[in-house]
Amino acid sequence: MSVTVDTPSPLLALQPRGPVSEALLQRLSGVGEETGASAAPEAARRAVGRSESVTYDEDIQLALFLLYACFYGSLEGISADAEWDTALIETRSVLEAAFEAELRERIQVSDVPDARARDVAKALFDLTSADSGPSLSRYFAKRATEEQAREFLMQKSIYTLREADPHSWAIPRLRGGAKAALVEIQADEYGGGRPDRVHATIYAKTMRGAGLDDTYGGYLGDVPAITLASHNMMSMFGLNRRLVGAIVGHLAAFEMTSAIPNRLYGDGFRRLGYGEDVTDYFDEHVEADAVHEQIAGRDMAGALAEDRPELLHDIMFGAAACLTVDGWMGQHMLESWTDGRSSLRAGAAA
Repeated sequence: MSVTVDTPSPLLALQPRGPVSEALLQRLSGVGEETGASAAPEAARRAVGRSESVTYDEDIQLALFLLYACFYGSLEGISADAEWDTALIETRSVLEAAFEAELRERIQVSDVPDARARDVAKALFDLTSADSGPSLSRYFAKRATEEQAREFLMQKSIYTLREADPHSWAIPRLRGGAKAALVEIQADEYGGGRPDRVHATIYAKTMRGAGLDDTYGGYLGDVPAITLASHNMMSMFGLNRRLVGAIVGHLAAFEMTSAIPNRLYGDGFRRLGYGEDVTDYFDEHVEADAVHEQIAGRDMAGALAEDRPELLHDIMFGAAACLTVDGWMGQHMLESWTDGRSSLRAGAAA
């Protein structure tokens, strides 16, 4: 299958992190097209075979991000034809299988509640309220430097400039109460009919207020594998219909753990002297997510468990995966900063 490239691709400026991402960048940018098409699936198999951790593998996570970008249309220069390129789909299936297997091995779900909405909601609130250790948001509120604040915005931009999109893949895959609850949450995420209040748009304003580039993917080359893994996990859950329980559980945990950290992030930016143009995004989430967490736990995840009990384990797995992988991402930033080094990849300029 031929992939048509309409304009010179900004992907040409992106540095590969190994043979898989190199083959994909060649394919998607139209450089060495046939070589990239044939090389990517086999390169993916070899990469999986030699990787010590798929989640932290720079080459694999960049490759997955590029493959998912074909479906989102999120990176300028990737042709719409790439969405159903069979070689790219084969590559994605190889990498996804390894990524999902590693997550399921490392994130165990031991306590699964009864398939009743109130029990599922309680189990999710119990899971998300457990203190998992050092807090990035508490550090940020009291100690983050100007440079670390900018790094934080760069790291978060990989998801937040496309906020809500991974979870929206679940809408056509749900029905009844779970679908209605998800749409209610997503309507707020997309501004409730006001384009200027779309959360991704507010975050773009935050980045501009901090003197950063608000182009989506502008810092893709700067962020490490674990940051890409957080977004890739959402994309994997959302794009695979069999994983609809996992994406619902992920969103439930995401909403339940958002309000307090966002208040602390807003406080940290205020401490550094930033104004409302930067703090608006975080302040918006303090209020919105306090409402969303109730809808997500009972009306969405709980309703889905009642309607489709066979998805209950995956609902809890998705929630645990959200907490765990985002925890790994936060731990990376916190450890980097407390050690006096950048959380970005070597050579990146904050």
